[in-house]
Amino acid sequence: MAKLSREDLYSLEKYAEVRPEYRAKVMAHKKNRRLPVGPNANLYFEDRTTMQYQIQEMLRIEKIFEADGIQEELDAYNPLIPDGSNWKATFMMEYSDPDERRVQLSRLLGVEKHVWMQVADFSRITPIADEDLEREDEEKTSSVHFMRFELTPEMVDAVKNGAALSAGIDHPNYVFSVEPIPQNIRDSLAGDLD
Repeated sequence: MAKLSREDLYSLEKYAEVRPEYRAKVMAHKKNRRLPVGPNANLYFEDRTTMQYQIQEMLRIEKIFEADGIQEELDAYNPLIPDGSNWKATFMMEYSDPDERRVQLSRLLGVEKHVWMQVADFSRITPIADEDLEREDEEKTSSVHFMRFELTPEMVDAVKNGAALSAGIDHPNYVFSVEPIPQNIRDSLAGDLD
């Protein structure tokens, strides 16, 4: 999946014109990229479309139009675009009540090491998490982690040939799985692989 360049982006003026239609298209696309795992965890699988939208929104909000600023956004978000043999996801532990969130995040230390994906009967894939920075301390984990799931060539072939996918979390304080994941998400993730 090709990385984004300045030439792929709308100018601020053009983005203002196309934003309602563009946003509706991206929101429809994202429905096939969100995987709930239990009641409080979500994997938001990123790709070129989700990252272009994120960059466009950041440029709009921050009113960034200078080349250096645009390049900074590209440099920040391009690493979240899959490379053809992996899936990249934003993992979120979501609790609406701040007090409950604080308690749960202290109980979920290391949760990012307990997330897994599985292609058919192959071994589970645990992610490489938080390559950009440490998101946990001795007292609590972050509610947001960035993950990269690396697949073997055999797994890639199996997914491209229709193999079922599963996902889950096996942390002692949060155990849930989705077996198999819904077909629309499976098919969207298959499109990330080349």
